[in-house]
Amino acid sequence: MLRKRHHPQIEMRPAQPAQGYEHLAGESIAVLTWLQANQVEFVLVGPVAEAVRGGAGSTGPVAIVPAPYRRNYERLSRALDASGARPRQNGADAARAKAGLDQAARGQRWQFRTGIHFLDVEGRSNDTPGYQELLYEAGRFELAAGLTVDVASPEDIEHYAHLRRTGSAPELRITRGTKQQLEHTS
Repeated sequence: MLRKRHHPQIEMRPAQPAQGYEHLAGESIAVLTWLQANQVEFVLVGPVAEAVRGGAGSTGPVAIVPAPYRRNYERLSRALDASGARPRQNGADAARAKAGLDQAARGQRWQFRTGIHFLDVEGRSNDTPGYQELLYEAGRFELAAGLTVDVASPEDIEHYAHLRRTGSAPELRITRGTKQQLEHTS
């Protein structure tokens, strides 16, 4: 008789944060530990990443950019199903949760909730850095015993924060003007 494979669940009692990371919410540590236990590859972005990088006042959901290959999305999908995660938007059902990962793969953000735990899966679009770009610039931090996480660079964290606030990627404009135009703007 075949036994069903059981996927790790989110611990209600999170691991003790490592020294220097006591300011991180226990729920965030629990979600990150759960993702690692389910072998989901990701780079941490968003408010928790900002808190890891030193923004002690940063609060919000765990936001990740998952590695963009099918097996990784399947691991994330199975983990979400096993934990009973549901989308946080408009009381959507489980079928939409499955479709959410496909949308994340196409560049949209998908927001999940399982009990008191929150997870945002950031998708890839032309305006955002991809997983490989984030990983290249990321730093690796040990947030608790046995929990090592790749955290995006401060610039990439700010990029995603701007995107979350405004709905569009930040834009850098360089304009050239004549000396006379520059004098009028001074």
